[in-house]
Amino acid sequence: MKKIISILAILVCMTYAAKAQPGSTTGGFGDEPEDVPVDGGISILLVAGLAYGAARLRKKKEETTIL
Repeated sequence: MKKIISILAILVCMTYAAKAQPGSTTGGFGDEPEDVPVDGGISILLVAGLAYGAARLRKKKEETTIL
């Protein structure tokens, strides 16, 4: 349990240190930067994580009922 808490603490601290690069004020190649869609990837990762967690819980429940 301590290992999980320490890993989560490290990840939270890393998010505070992560910063995006500022936009170009000179215009660069003459066109404005476009927004990047992030929602699709996050949704897929969230569903995959929930499915993995449900499978692990189901497997753990089966192991404890056999004993």
